[in-house]
Amino acid sequence: MFVIVAAGAVLMAAGAVWKGQVRKPYLRVRARNVKNRRLPRDLRRSADMAIAAARHAAAADEPAIVRVDDVLTVAAEHFGHATVPRESAAVALRERYEWNRCDGDCVTDAYENQGL
Repeated sequence: MFVIVAAGAVLMAAGAVWKGQVRKPYLRVRARNVKNRRLPRDLRRSADMAIAAARHAAAADEPAIVRVDDVLTVAAEHFGHATVPRESAAVALRERYEWNRCDGDCVTDAYENQGL
């Protein structure tokens, strides 16, 4: 019985010492890599959500106005991407604008200053 308690105490002490030194840097790097890998997908989803919200807010005879700032706001609020380059959000909005065939009922500023 004493051997089991002693072995458990040794394992707990080794775990307490080892836990903070090995796993934390690895987890930070992994979390950053996952966030960077998910950014394009999250921006596309943010653009889709901004388009849907603009279409919902527009009156029947008015075009929906979708701004790059709307995509940045959705990306920050829903996906936690607080610092996204404006050009990346504009690229995602242009892609989803064309994919959703918004040229008939939407207006966007994503095409302004393209290529600068």
